Amino acid sequence: MVLRLVLGTVYTAMALGQLVSFGRMPSILAAYGLVDGVAATALAVTLIAGELVCGIWFLAHPRSTARTPVWIYAAVSVMWAALAVQAYARGLTVANCGCFGVRLSQPLSWIVLVQEALTLLYATVLLRAARRTRADTPQARTRTGVAHDDDHVEMR
Repeated sequence: MVLRLVLGTVYTAMALGQLVSFGRMPSILAAYGLVDGVAATALAVTLIAGELVCGIWFLAHPRSTARTPVWIYAAVSVMWAALAVQAYARGLTVANCGCFGVRLSQPLSWIVLVQEALTLLYATVLLRAARRTRADTPQARTRTGVAHDDDHVEMR
């Protein structure tokens, strides 16, 4: 639950920083060397929307077992990590990573790569927890051959 609250706060803050910087987001994303013009704008919209959805969901429902916001968080994390890793590997100079728009700007460096690795680690933790939670539901136990009743467990 604490991880969801922290990630919800960070991703909501990222989305808000990017929203107030929306006019600059396409050029910030274009610096990564993969997209430009309309594609950069579409990527900015996709990232911001994903960050808002999972960030607000995690804050509003920290105990939720819903998998969709976790998958959205994972997808956004993978997109940011892919942008950072490929640009860093190609030696591109990215003056502002864009994580918070023009707010809290930092250049693309190994520190950003560590931050991206952490978001991927957290995505893995959340996905594993969602899978475990799903496996603990009565429907999943019935599918695995164990049916639960209020009073006893019956093997089929």
